[in-house]
Amino acid sequence: MAALLATLAMLGGAWPNAVIDWQPGRVASEPWRTLTPVALHYSLLHLGANLLGCALVAALGHAARVPTRAAWAWLAAWPLTHLGLLAQPALLHYGGLSGVLHAGVAVACVHLLVAAHGRPRLIGALLMLGLLSKIALERPWATVLSHPAGWDMAVAPAAHASGVLAGVLCALAAHCLNSAHAPRQSADA
Repeated sequence: MAALLATLAMLGGAWPNAVIDWQPGRVASEPWRTLTPVALHYSLLHLGANLLGCALVAALGHAARVPTRAAWAWLAAWPLTHLGLLAQPALLHYGGLSGVLHAGVAVACVHLLVAAHGRPRLIGALLMLGLLSKIALERPWATVLSHPAGWDMAVAPAAHASGVLAGVLCALAAHCLNSAHAPRQSADA
C-alpha cells in the first residue's frame, strides 16, 4: 500500500490539479475524487514529507508485523478518508497523502491492540494515544485549515481525523471478518 501511494504521489504532476483534488461539490458526479487527492501535492516540501510518511508507515507495518488483511483495511480506508471530508463542507479543495497515512497508522495500531500481546500491545496503545492526542491538538472541529510554521502550504486537520476514524473502522471490520472465518478449535483438542 505504501509503495502504491508513494508511486501515485510521484506521478501526480501528470494530471491537472483541478481534475484530481478533493472537491466536495463534485464527488457525486466525479467519484474518482475519493481516490485521486493522494496524487496531488502543493509543493516539493509537501511531496517530500508525504513520501517520508509513506516510508514510516511502511516501516511501522513491517515492525508491527501487520497481516495482509491490515493492508486491505488500509486500502478500504483510503476512499473513506476522503468521503469523511464531507463532514467539513468548508474544505473546498484538498490534496495530499496525510489523511490516508493517518489511516495507515491507525490500522497498524488497531492490529497491535487486538492481535498482539505484551509489549507490542502496549506499543500499539501508546501509538494510538499519541495519534488521538495529535488529532485533539489539531482541533479539526474548530478550524478548516491550519498554517504550521515552516510549511509552505496549509494543513487540513479534518483529513487527519477522518483518516484515523476510517483506519480504525476498517481495521476493526477486517479483524472481525477474520475472526468470523477463523477455524474454531474444539475443547477436546
